[in-house]
Amino acid sequence: MPERLKHLSWRDIVFVALPSLLLAVGAFWLAAQFIKPAPPAQFIVSTGGEGGAYQLFAARYKDVLARHEIALVEKPSAGSIENLKRLRDPAFAVDAAFIQGGTARPGENDELVSLGDFYHEPLWIFGREAALRGGDKILDLKGKRVAVGGAGSGTQHLAMELLAANGIDAKNTKLIEEGGLDLVERLQKNEIDAVFVVGPTQSSLVWSLLYTPGVRLMSLAHAEAYTRRFPYLARLVLPRGAIDLTQEIPPRDIQLVSPMTTLLVREDTHPALVGLLMQVASEVHGEPGVFQKPGEFPRVGHSDFTQSKEAARYYTSGKPFLQRYMPFWAATLIDRMVVMLVPLLAVLFPLFKFAPQLYGWRVRSRIYRRYGELKFLENEVNENPAAHTRAEWLEKLDRIESDASHIRTPLTFSDMLYTLRVHIDLVRDMILRRTPG
Repeated sequence: MPERLKHLSWRDIVFVALPSLLLAVGAFWLAAQFIKPAPPAQFIVSTGGEGGAYQLFAARYKDVLARHEIALVEKPSAGSIENLKRLRDPAFAVDAAFIQGGTARPGENDELVSLGDFYHEPLWIFGREAALRGGDKILDLKGKRVAVGGAGSGTQHLAMELLAANGIDAKNTKLIEEGGLDLVERLQKNEIDAVFVVGPTQSSLVWSLLYTPGVRLMSLAHAEAYTRRFPYLARLVLPRGAIDLTQEIPPRDIQLVSPMTTLLVREDTHPALVGLLMQVASEVHGEPGVFQKPGEFPRVGHSDFTQSKEAARYYTSGKPFLQRYMPFWAATLIDRMVVMLVPLLAVLFPLFKFAPQLYGWRVRSRIYRRYGELKFLENEVNENPAAHTRAEWLEKLDRIESDASHIRTPLTFSDMLYTLRVHIDLVRDMILRRTPG
């Protein structure tokens, strides 16, 4: 064993180190209570029907998330209404879902938050030219055969609200619960007269109907009135030729109404994944379009649902600092480590400062204890030197000296120990002078 280690008091080291270790472990445990585990490697989204916009956007999300080594799992559904039911069902494995504005209200026990407005999702009413005969009012559909979207879809929810506002119901009009690309063929075969579709221009059904001969897009004469009656709707104008300038589609300006689409997530969804999803949404929905300017979406929403804290942070500050310079997995790892290290450093820094002082106090206290014994002995000799024989006085002094010589003292405190020995010799000289031989 090195010589310098022989002078260390392992008892004192343990006395100081053990509480320090317990404090560090306590700080580590406390930090662990506030840190989430690493983000999962997959993200589950409830989308919509086959060929719909929700599936289209989910496919684009999937490509972007794959660059960050996150796998998106898509779960098709009937639409917005079914998506909301899935989110509210704790037994259903889903992290997020597309929700059409106006189709959902927060429930009493909801633990769902909104990520904001992602894009306009206009209502398109297509009909056979022979059936509509130039009509631009929903009331013109009364008595016709009208497809209002599949059960559980946001399309059906909005269609039924607008039809009811015009006094149209199943008693005076044949309402068909159906959606999807099959409607194009049914229109052409004269099996239905009109179709309600909710979705962006990228929707395959909308795109197909815009180019279908003999099918006309209705311009809503009461568009502004609908926005006043249903606050979640906005009035949009599809300019003449905006879809196709060469074929002049549409042939005139078209007035539409549109809800907003949002993404609802469960409140316990990993915040790192929510932050990443906001970046993905900015890339996918931030592009210019017929109804939006570049970078207009996503944006702070006006949903009845509480806005996600992570989304609010993204709208305020943008991409997290570390993710601007390093991969997602590395940035999240460092973020988690920082959460762990901050409380540890808060404890260890004072420990590094005060632990040596505590150790020094322990060493000095043993030396001071011998000084106390020495002073007490000196006072006894001065007050009554005849109380003991010289040999007895010297024996007491030798015990003090023996105890002092066995004190394990680091080199830093050696001067105190040598000074104690000098003072012991001084008391010895006094005993020899004051007591008879």
